[in-house]
Amino acid sequence: MGRAYQNRKESMAKTAGAKTKVYSKYSKEIYVTAKNGGFDPEGNLALRRLIDGAKKDQVPSHVIDRAIEKAQSGAGEDYERATYEGFAPGGCSVIVDCLTDNNKRTWTDVRNCFTKTDAKIGSPGSAAHMFEHQAVFVFSGEDDEAVLEDLMMADVDVTDVVAEAGKISVFCPHTEFFKAKNALHESYPDLELDVEEVTFVPQADIEISPEHVEKFNKFMEMLDDCDDVQNVYHNGVLPE
Repeated sequence: MGRAYQNRKESMAKTAGAKTKVYSKYSKEIYVTAKNGGFDPEGNLALRRLIDGAKKDQVPSHVIDRAIEKAQSGAGEDYERATYEGFAPGGCSVIVDCLTDNNKRTWTDVRNCFTKTDAKIGSPGSAAHMFEHQAVFVFSGEDDEAVLEDLMMADVDVTDVVAEAGKISVFCPHTEFFKAKNALHESYPDLELDVEEVTFVPQADIEISPEHVEKFNKFMEMLDDCDDVQNVYHNGVLPE
């Protein structure tokens, strides 16, 4: 799971948009999370995690502050979450997570990404059962057994710890995000996390065959160009 997860992250990063798009996605997510769960990051852990992630991705503080201020003022748009599922080129499962103020527009945009690349959009639940909602941490290291022992000693509910190619990947239930993060930093004070996120982790991987790589990449790029798409999760692994 570890190496496949890293490969998938790298392939998704290649389709990431310009900085302004990254800023926009974080701004919208922070605004919605603050509006729905409270403006104080200490009391709203989902907001705290988003702010930490935004800072890690070098989102300027003024972008973060403005999103929270807009939520406090109540002057922003009314966004709601929309999720679409289906199968990408090559047959892998995919979940498309959106925030929208116009469901009809978002549905049309996302459906076009599927139809124009010969992908198949499915009904709710058609792909979600292939994923687990988990907290994931990735950092440099070799001794996965020591990391597992440290986390268990801190009473963290660990799903898996994998060491591959000089990287350790830790997987645990999404509700354990802060508990696991704090335990890692307590055990390794100088630890630098390459990845710290709550995401949908596939239960099994599907290799994308060479003949489907071009359409798969086009599919991902088209989704990345959709303003309402926040995240795309899939279980495809591109050939190395």
